[in-house]
Amino acid sequence: QVQLVESGGGLVQAGGSLRLSCAASGSFVSIRAMGWYRQAPGKQRELVATITNVGIANYADSVKGRFTISRDNLKNTVYLQMNSLKPEDTAVYYCNLKYDVTSYAYEKWGQGTQVTVSS
Repeated sequence: QVQLVESGGGLVQAGGSLRLSCAASGSFVSIRAMGWYRQAPGKQRELVATITNVGIANYADSVKGRFTISRDNLKNTVYLQMNSLKPEDTAVYYCNLKYDVTSYAYEKWGQGTQVTVSS
């Protein structure tokens, strides 16, 4: 069974920074990609950033230049450094894991962590 443990959310003023972490544990052969998505009230869940097992990162246009995703493969942990935060970044942030068990592909979501940016 695969588990994701998220941490690092909270309340910050506009212009501030936060760092999210997500650690994966459990039985999987390999991790294909890890990433972060977010969902604001009344809106659909959207991609924030993802990173593949070889370090290729992808960002939403709205966070490019402000957010940085990184990954520690030894710890199966993904980080999201969020700088220059804006009120519109307020949302529940969800960790996402895409992994393989033998020849099957799976996906796992974290429980979500609240990020609130005050103006």
